[in-house]
Amino acid sequence: MPIKRLSRLIRLAVLVTICLSSAVRVKGQSFKLMRFDEDYSGLKDSTRNFYRKIKYTSLSKDGSAYISFGGSARMEYVDFNNEDWGRLGIGRNVFLLQRYDLHADLHLHERFRIFTQLRSAWETGRDNGPRPIDEDHLNIQNLFIDAAIIRRKDQQLVLRAGRQELDYGSGRLISVREGPNLRLYFDGAKLMYTTPRWSVDGFAMMADTTYTGAFDNKRSKQVNLWGLYSKIILPAFPNIDLYYIGIKRDRSTFEEGIHKELRHTAGTRIWRYGGGFIYNLEAAWQFGSFGDGRINAWTASVEAGYLFEHLPGSPAISLRNDYISGDRQKGDGHLQSFNPLYPKGGYFGFSPQIGPVNLIDLHPYATINIGKKIMAQADVVLNWRYSLQDGVYRPGGGFNVAGSTSAERHIGTAWLASFMYSLNKFISLNCGFQYFKAGAFIRDITPASKDGLFINTRISLKF
Repeated sequence: MPIKRLSRLIRLAVLVTICLSSAVRVKGQSFKLMRFDEDYSGLKDSTRNFYRKIKYTSLSKDGSAYISFGGSARMEYVDFNNEDWGRLGIGRNVFLLQRYDLHADLHLHERFRIFTQLRSAWETGRDNGPRPIDEDHLNIQNLFIDAAIIRRKDQQLVLRAGRQELDYGSGRLISVREGPNLRLYFDGAKLMYTTPRWSVDGFAMMADTTYTGAFDNKRSKQVNLWGLYSKIILPAFPNIDLYYIGIKRDRSTFEEGIHKELRHTAGTRIWRYGGGFIYNLEAAWQFGSFGDGRINAWTASVEAGYLFEHLPGSPAISLRNDYISGDRQKGDGHLQSFNPLYPKGGYFGFSPQIGPVNLIDLHPYATINIGKKIMAQADVVLNWRYSLQDGVYRPGGGFNVAGSTSAERHIGTAWLASFMYSLNKFISLNCGFQYFKAGAFIRDITPASKDGLFINTRISLKF
């Protein structure tokens, strides 16, 4: 049944893209990770056609007030073999994921804006039911108001209030989480100050609890995420991010136990992307309280590579190395396990089996463009436990398997290959393959452990 549905979506997508490609030529059209970052005001003086009316409809004589519509559809076929290395007792697990969204962006002249987005996400066929990242039948993903307090060419100050998505840096600590079927959102307020060389966001947010029905998510009654995130861009120098993030959770689970958690994170990121030498260096320190104990955790990441932009296919090679602290002594009441907060699900490769807690990893990878429409990537991710007194965690940071009884450090090695085919600006096809070879730690704690195999095919349509 999932294969038939995927086939129907592919046929529908091909039909839609033929219609769009023949009727639409939008100069500079580009879809953003955060759809509210897209700007269609440049269509004000363009020739009208059906698609451009969807993307820009003037509501005033001078065109400063307008409304824009958009949306997306995504379907993913998943073939997962030996999830959690056979510990769950499920061998092959084949299922289908679907996600749909529609949004409207209303600009009321230059000072005010209202953005709203509905989302629907479904899971079909998974043997042990949907994961927390899989299903939410209908929900409001974004609903916020922007008020421009200062609006100049070289300086802007904007207050954003309401439900909104967040995404900062490389997604290690706060990510919209595009990979899984459910994207993250928060309720709260954000103040954004921007100049050509410097920007800073201050935010105070509440995270919801997600349920699978329609409009049944439970809103938090207290602020549980707050912080400051700044970016400095200097000519001929590296880009620098500086940030502070605070979280408060009534119930957090680590191998050390289950307690209330108040955690503060201070960090920096130094990065450069583009042609030639590329790098991404990040370090963060965490402190606070876990029950009656103290938190003292940290992470450091080094990523360096080279983009051969003048060679055919613009190949790139990179090497990433992460050190992420784990708890030093189980049962002492204190906690050294790093908390990744709201991380990108696929930071260590698509559908990773290991999360960014108590981890040392070595991750070489390479990319190349095949023609103008295909990008291929190959990865190898080697994983070890940082502390032998702590276990392994899931990609979102949740506790998975205890490890203090094992003296083995090597978790396993993942081999990955992926391809992305961009049919045009509207439709893309992603195919991925991952083989996880269980290491000594997995074999030690899981009787009759098995290697994992993950295959997925995803088709996406945006307009």
